Amino acid sequence: MSRALVLLPALLPALWLAGCGVERTPPTPAEIAPVPPRPPAPPQSFTGPILGPDGACTGPAPQAATAIEPGIGECELVRLKGRPPTDVLVGEGRAGREVQVLYAEPGAKELYLFVNNRLDRVVKS
Repeated sequence: MSRALVLLPALLPALWLAGCGVERTPPTPAEIAPVPPRPPAPPQSFTGPILGPDGACTGPAPQAATAIEPGIGECELVRLKGRPPTDVLVGEGRAGREVQVLYAEPGAKELYLFVNNRLDRVVKS
């Protein structure tokens, strides 16, 4: 057996202990990357009853709207259409509550897009 292999077990503890004497300083605040704060949740800037995922309103629909036009509420659309929607998709987006209301008409489909309980646009196909 070579002499280096015989000395190796005796040197390992010394090499290991040599590394223990090194002191590490904690990082300075400038070295720590700050975590950006979460943006605040968008305020619920809508009023009145809203549609649930099942297409039912949470309360009585207002009677103010007389036509389907931008700015009317979700339940006002259902009242003006005179029947429940074919499908409703409710979610949260950058602007707040976002709802897609689908009416499957004979020969065409109408998709009503709401932001915070206000009709934003209509897509007809």
